[in-house]
Amino acid sequence: MPLIKRRHFLQAAGATLASIGLSQLDFLHQVEGYGQVLAQGSPSRKLALLVGINTYPDKITSLQGCLTDVELQWELLVHRFGFNPKDILVVADRTLPVTPYEPLKPTRDNILNAFKTHLLEQAKPGDVVVFHYSGHGSRILDPSPIPELIINNEKVPNTDKLNGTMVPYDRLTSDPAVVQDIMGRTLFLLMRSLKTELVTAVLDSCHSGGGIRGGLTFRAVSSRVDGDNPDGMLRDRYASPSPVELELQHRLMKDLNISETQLADLRKQGIAKGVAIGSAQFDQSAADAPFDNETFHAGAFTYLLTRYLWQSDTNESLKDAFVNLARSTKDLAANSKVEQFPIFAANPTSNAQKWTYFLSPPQPWAEAVVRDVKPDGRVEYWLGGVSSLSLAASDKGGLWAVIDAQGNEIAELEQTSRTGLMATGTLRSGQLNTLQTGTLLREKIRGVPTDLKLRVSLDGSLGNQLQLAAAALQKLKRVQIVSTEQGADCILGRMTPALRQQVTRGQTQQDIELPKAETVGLFLTGLRPIAPTFNDKPGESAQAAVERLEGRFKSLLAGKLLKLVTGSDAALVGQSSAYKVAVAIAPKGSIATTTPKTFKQGTTVQVQVRNNEKRNLYIAVIGIGESGKITPLYPYWNSAENEALLGEGQVLLTPVEGDGYNFTLTGAGSFEVLVLVSEKPIRDALKGLQTIAAGRSVEAGSRTPLLLSGEEELGFVEALISDGDRNTRGGIQVTQDIKAIDRRQLAAISTILEVVK
Repeated sequence: MPLIKRRHFLQAAGATLASIGLSQLDFLHQVEGYGQVLAQGSPSRKLALLVGINTYPDKITSLQGCLTDVELQWELLVHRFGFNPKDILVVADRTLPVTPYEPLKPTRDNILNAFKTHLLEQAKPGDVVVFHYSGHGSRILDPSPIPELIINNEKVPNTDKLNGTMVPYDRLTSDPAVVQDIMGRTLFLLMRSLKTELVTAVLDSCHSGGGIRGGLTFRAVSSRVDGDNPDGMLRDRYASPSPVELELQHRLMKDLNISETQLADLRKQGIAKGVAIGSAQFDQSAADAPFDNETFHAGAFTYLLTRYLWQSDTNESLKDAFVNLARSTKDLAANSKVEQFPIFAANPTSNAQKWTYFLSPPQPWAEAVVRDVKPDGRVEYWLGGVSSLSLAASDKGGLWAVIDAQGNEIAELEQTSRTGLMATGTLRSGQLNTLQTGTLLREKIRGVPTDLKLRVSLDGSLGNQLQLAAAALQKLKRVQIVSTEQGADCILGRMTPALRQQVTRGQTQQDIELPKAETVGLFLTGLRPIAPTFNDKPGESAQAAVERLEGRFKSLLAGKLLKLVTGSDAALVGQSSAYKVAVAIAPKGSIATTTPKTFKQGTTVQVQVRNNEKRNLYIAVIGIGESGKITPLYPYWNSAENEALLGEGQVLLTPVEGDGYNFTLTGAGSFEVLVLVSEKPIRDALKGLQTIAAGRSVEAGSRTPLLLSGEEELGFVEALISDGDRNTRGGIQVTQDIKAIDRRQLAAISTILEVVK
């Protein structure tokens, strides 16, 4: 598959990275490379500079997840990619657990000096260099701008003459029209000045849609001198770079012995060198998101990316893996449905076929890493490779396999507690002296809480009906009222003009199905409306809406439980670490090994599952709509238990001719296909479907999926949990106050389909 020409990357001025050479590149092309970027042979040294800025002056919205991003990258680079901790320099606004030293504060001078002394002065030819920045981005006037931008794959004149920037702590100056941002043009020159070609830059920031929306903060500072007007209309005046910034650029050009004309030509050809990855495209926002009931915040993109790299098996085609990863980016911010598609570029383009960070990971895939072993035997470990959706199942009672450098289990830990991404456990088997800082862990038994609740927040748009809505919600079982900032699963609100403005700001409006004015319904985090939850009755009371939506709350809880139980993670679409099973969704009648990036509305498709194991496996297929509705697609309610058994080397196609339905993608948006793989049958779930069918007097020979109500969806998922718990306890002793799921016996493969009009 050919890559887009490098000059197209440079012509964009998107989220910070765009200014050093990135465009609105189709992510299908991007992923050919990032997963395989980086090198052959063993580099002589691996250097990294990690910058994270949470705290900004009063006039700039502070962030909460940038330091977590630094920890996520640090743990990944050290314990998966083999970086020496002494070769990683952190610039941050406070000390981190991974940095025993007081880090440099993230001022402009400190960031640039760190780049100079740690990277420019130390990196030699053949060394690997990683530069990661998490913080605000913006745009300012560029004295020598790129003439054209690529927006939505179309060339647009850069009439405003802007350049993307990184925003340091000390951005503001005495002159409101001048800022101390670090321009993309400067980063281009810094990267070109490096003596090695094995360079990766990762920027988790943006310039579009800054501010707070639905519990999410976005990593952008207004491009305008006086900020944005309250009515949402932008002012016309842009800030200019500081004189010291322009002087630095001239000095770097002199050191490189290039003129302004030569620099302009180089920028038209592509990024400076190596690989560059940005967290969002030109007109999109990069989310600084709360996870796990707000026990921690992180850059949605960095969390997804590092989690993928922890769990990725280097024996697979990362090209295919990253095509699937592209489908998951709408779910970056904890299912917020805020659009955020990363951008990628490589120079030369052959870098797009190499490994991540130009390195083949020397350590096996894992989900957690030991940070400390206490004298009393307690083990503390970091859960950076675990999906946020799965963390709620990891509080206590779960079991972890301690693995050696070859991925073999050498000991077993039982988890006793967890806060955010840090957990504590005790040894159940094996020798304690086999554990040390850096020992890798894989989840073995997942402990599912029996009292999980749906977390609902109330938006201020409900006005004087807030208390009535709260009283109605309190009557519902397994529903908990929380603030938006506490990590809600959904938000109840009224589509007022003010809320409508928040919903549409910073998002692609043609992809948002807006409810009627003054109707009440549910939103996902980030204020993405769940369209089916709104009716056509403006002025409906909040209390009446809660009563109407009772089934929908149960449906959303069922989806939350299903994700938690299966451990399905959009970052690992199309693969399973437990079983060698391949999944593809393709138009009916065609055979495919990978799933297309998008489907046109109205396409009839088949799910194709291939068992590459040397053993028989039970297969179940579940559909999850964008609104959260769950539909068991296979096996059918009247299937025999063994019908779901897929033999060694066999392929399951569903639906097939003779079945009573076609799997047609009707509405534009996202649709998830979840394939469950198990060594043992799912009897309780199948019996539950048979009971539902009997109650409806469904024709005995009908081979069609049952469309479930919210109560039935919840019952189906709880039956799956009972199946998993029974199968798990048959072979291992587990604490009784949880439902236990053996990750080696039940795996999930998630594929998100993007349906376009």
